[in-house]
Amino acid sequence: MTNTATRRPTDQLIYEPPSPEKRAPVNTTAFARRRTLAAALMAVALTGAAAVPAVASAAHREAPGRDRAAEISSAGYGDSARLGYQKAVAVQLLKGVFERGDTSVVDRFVRPDYIQHNPLAPDGAEALKYFGALQRQQYPDLRYDIKRVISEGDLVLVHSNIVLTPGTRGVAAFDIFRFQGGKIAEHWDVLQAVPATTANGNDMFSTVSRPRTEAPGPAWRTAYNRKLVTAFFDRLLVKKDPSAVDAYVGPEYDQHSPNVPDGVAGLKAGAAAFGAQFPQLRVTRKRIIAEGDLVAVHSNYVLTPGTRGQAVVDLFRVRGGRIVEHWDAVQDVPETSANDNTMF
Repeated sequence: MTNTATRRPTDQLIYEPPSPEKRAPVNTTAFARRRTLAAALMAVALTGAAAVPAVASAAHREAPGRDRAAEISSAGYGDSARLGYQKAVAVQLLKGVFERGDTSVVDRFVRPDYIQHNPLAPDGAEALKYFGALQRQQYPDLRYDIKRVISEGDLVLVHSNIVLTPGTRGVAAFDIFRFQGGKIAEHWDVLQAVPATTANGNDMFSTVSRPRTEAPGPAWRTAYNRKLVTAFFDRLLVKKDPSAVDAYVGPEYDQHSPNVPDGVAGLKAGAAAFGAQFPQLRVTRKRIIAEGDLVAVHSNYVLTPGTRGQAVVDLFRVRGGRIVEHWDAVQDVPETSANDNTMF
């Protein structure tokens, strides 16, 4: 939701989450094998080893144009290992380039034809190296404090607090990466300065709802939660139907959007005020990334016709078939950009 207000969804769902005992029995041997592989892949990425996972075959290493992540899955290890690998690589890239000034991670993990949507940076892996070096020169003590990471399909979303100078509040950031052939092929982001105070008393990063963990919930919840959040978002924001709040939001709703009050009442008041201020608001969803109980929506909010609008990422947490927590970041779309790709 945008900082000046709220969101809107679609068709109502009645949720009866499948109980663990009703799901198919777990093959514990295969499960353990997948978990071991996922851990190994993450270790490979985070220690800066070769971009090719250790489990890749010799034939695969001889064919660098083939899709490494797809081969991991087709080898019988499933999505868990591939998604874990992608998340680890995204973290390694951000930490390596912007915290340590290690641009060699770009060579290992980023395609040469890297597509950039950050309006301050040109396309290409070499441009990313230069941009990272420039940031390190200007902000040598920069810290990329990563709060939560989710992945679905070929996309990874990283929610972070970027602190440029020690002692400052920094920036709330959502980075989105698209993978191709086991490497990062494309990047979008939304950045917002962290304010001194908020209308809800919560900061822009913490987890208030229980369980208080930043990790996404079980993967078997992903598909349903994605559908639920999509319905809520479209009904509230696209169709501008305020009844979406009662249909989809839990009684204990924790708000982190700085200008929106806490709780269900705060969400309703914020949505009403936002709608009144921008009656011709048009919201266009661009992409959704979900994992477990976390669902992120990347959108273009056009507040008034004929304007460029805002790039927004809304991140929702779902528990028991209801939305219980929300984080966001909002950035005005600039008139000019260092690349020709738009922010979307």
